This record gives sequence, structure tokens and C-alpha cells, in this order.
Amino acid sequence: MSDAEELLPETRRALLHRVATGQAEGRAPSLVGAVVRDGRQVWTGSRSMLAGHEPDGNVQYRIGSITKTFVAVLILRLRAEGLLSLADPVGKHLGDQLGGAGYASATIGQLLSHSAGLASESAGPWWERTPGSVRPDVAGILDAERALVLPAGRAFHYSNPGFALLGAVVERLRGCPWDEAARREITGPLGMTRTTLRAEAPHAGGFAVHPWADVMQPEPAEHTGHMAPAGDLWSTADDLCRFAAFLADGDDRVLPAPVLEEMRVPAAPSPVGGGGYGFGLQVLEAGGRTLAGHGGSMPGFLATVLVCPDEGLGAVALSNATDGPAIGSITADLISIVADREPRFPDRWAPQPGIGPDLLALTGLWYWGPRPTALRVLASDMLELSPVSGAGRASRFRASGPGAWTGLDGYYTGETLRLVPAGDGVAEHLDLGSFVFTRQPYGPESPAASAGHPDGWQPGPR
Repeated sequence: MSDAEELLPETRRALLHRVATGQAEGRAPSLVGAVVRDGRQVWTGSRSMLAGHEPDGNVQYRIGSITKTFVAVLILRLRAEGLLSLADPVGKHLGDQLGGAGYASATIGQLLSHSAGLASESAGPWWERTPGSVRPDVAGILDAERALVLPAGRAFHYSNPGFALLGAVVERLRGCPWDEAARREITGPLGMTRTTLRAEAPHAGGFAVHPWADVMQPEPAEHTGHMAPAGDLWSTADDLCRFAAFLADGDDRVLPAPVLEEMRVPAAPSPVGGGGYGFGLQVLEAGGRTLAGHGGSMPGFLATVLVCPDEGLGAVALSNATDGPAIGSITADLISIVADREPRFPDRWAPQPGIGPDLLALTGLWYWGPRPTALRVLASDMLELSPVSGAGRASRFRASGPGAWTGLDGYYTGETLRLVPAGDGVAEHLDLGSFVFTRQPYGPESPAASAGHPDGWQPGPR
């Protein structure tokens, strides 16, 4: 937890001012925002077109494509149980429903990262404003002849039907509706009792506001059937704060922190600007910070949830307008307001337990050829290897067996760092994917892969 849990009055006013400005400039019937810090909801505020009728954190709004993140969590839970692989073609699990459709070869991982090359929208009329009966079976989600618009695995191309297929995979492997699996495996354990497939009172009504006049009309709230995993859930600011805390830190009842880190790694580059898309999570840069989460829209509703794990912050914004409020920017601004006005206290330094002489003996300088590299012990099961100066390949490694560590980030992600003991005249060294690190630069007793010239170090010609 932070050393200062409560937000300062000036910060709270700035947050409410941002919500009020967003509601006014976006001409939204209502807009609610919330902030979570270090796993705890610390602020909720709202603005409505009617004074005295501001919604609170318990009012449901339709959250659109934030639903996709719930589906992604369900898929990664199935992977953890060995029931599927991200390399599986979707046809392996839905072949009898998809027939010979060419897109059946798209992999689960490609669907999760919107890199399968599938069409952005479903077959038939606009799915968000038509009932699910228009697509009575899974095969009807896509037009088989026009489903693939790009080569699979080559580029990011957002696809709502792709996540509808993932929802169908969940149903096939769990033997129950995808939303029931979400309730049992995600919303139940996280205490999200107000996140549902159908609206439950109190909930906001969705509206379209005329672009050139201050009038509005209700939007339909169709039940979208097989397309529901792409965007049909309803939720509240309070519930989404619980979800944001989970997205930032993980929860072993649902998915552990390392898997959430994996979800936040861009698997497909964004076609515009920085950031990208991981596994069911958008990744973006805002205010000099890396944020992850998802936006959502359905007729009459806009929603965003974002987290900044480095700051221990998350934010939510919900509105009942089809268009108008810059909901993603508002959510990012809520994070920036808190982070800029009340910087996070760093974790207290304290000695780490379990670091014994064997680990300490590895610390200090190692050389890849003539290049000095520092090895630091971060914890009893964590090492960091980084250049002493300048740019270079730096990675953290987690213990994976006796004398072995697996790369967690950077160039060496997934690679194995091995300690090769001394013996038979060979100096003790580190082996990292055939790169040899020794205690001396090109030492005379170095292994062949890092051996120096037979004559050793010499002054240059004069």
C-alpha cells in the first residue's frame, strides 16, 4: 500500500473537474469516473445533465469491448490448465461448427492479439444494433468467402468476430455459456457482483446526441447472441475498479501476476503511433507512462479501463452516449492527475531474504568478450544482467532450475542463462544462448567461444 492512501482535496477536485469538463464538452447525458490506487478504490465522481441526479459507482453502463479482456482471461486460464495452446488453430476446437472455412487455421494467439487477418465486423447487418437471431450459429459470425482480409500473423487488424470465436472456444471447452464461465472464474472471485450480460437496475439508458443540436434519442440495447463475447457486458465503476486492480497486479484465484504481465506485452504493433495490442489488452503511451487496458463502445455507451502498474494506478470512465466524450483520454488523464500531483512512494528498501553466498559469488563484473556487464541479485530467485555503460542488452532472469535462470524481458526473453562450473582447466563462466560471459575480458583460460588471441593483450604499434 502507499504511505498516503487518501487523495488530497486538491487532487479530488481536479479529478471531478476533468469528469465535469468531459461531460460538458462531450455533451454526454452522464459521465462517471473512478480511480484505484495500490489495489484500492480511492475516488469516484460523476456529472449528469440533471443536477442532483449524478450516478454513483453502482450504476451499470454497457462496457462494449472491455468484454474482450474478460474473454482473454478465460482463454489464458484454459491454457494454464493445458486445455488449449495459443498455437492451436481455432478449427481444432470449433472445426465441426466452422466447416471448411479458411479462417479455421487462425491460431488462438492470433485471435487474442487481432493479428489473424480476420474482417473487422461480422457478416450481415451491423451486429451492435441487430439481435443475435440474425446469426443463429457460430458459422454465421463471418462470411467464409470474405472473412480473411489480410495474411494471418502479419499485421494488427482489429476484429470483433475474432473474439466472438474465442467466446465459442470457451463455451466448447467449459461446457457452459461463456458468461457463466466468466461469472464463475473471474467476476465471482473478484467480487464483481454488478458485472452481467444483461442490464440490472440501477443502470443507465443509452442515448445518441444530435451532432448539430442539443437534442437526443434513446439507442437500442440488442442482445447480440454469438457476437456477445466481443462487447455485450454491463458493469459499474466500482466493479471495474476491482477489475483494474486485478489487471495491474494479478490475482492467483484468477490469473497470477506474470500472466497479466504477458497480456500487457504488445503481440501486434499498433498501426498508428506507439503502443500495440497484447492478449486482450491495449497498450498505449500517455503522459510519458505506459498504460494498458481496453476501451469499449456500444450504441449509447462508451467505456474505458486503464492501468499503470508502474504507478500502482488504474482508472475507469463510463458514459451513456454513442459519441462525444473522449472517454479514453479522460481515463488516461485521471491517472495522470493522481500520478503528477501525488507521486507514488517508492517501495521501502529492505534486505532481501534467501540471498546466500552462492548467489553473492555471482555478482559483479562479467565480460562478453571485451564488453563489461554487471550481474546483480534482485531477489533469491531473480538476477539482472545489464551493460555497465551505454545501450545494450539488459534482461532480468528468474531461477528455473539448479544453476539455470530464464529470461523475463528484453533481448533475452525466454533464453536460458546457465552457470558452467569450473573444472578441467576451464574457467567458471556464464552461458547465455551460446554467448559466454567470463570474469576476465578474453581471459587466457576462457572457453573457446570467448578465447582471446594466443599472444594475449598487447600495446598497439608505434
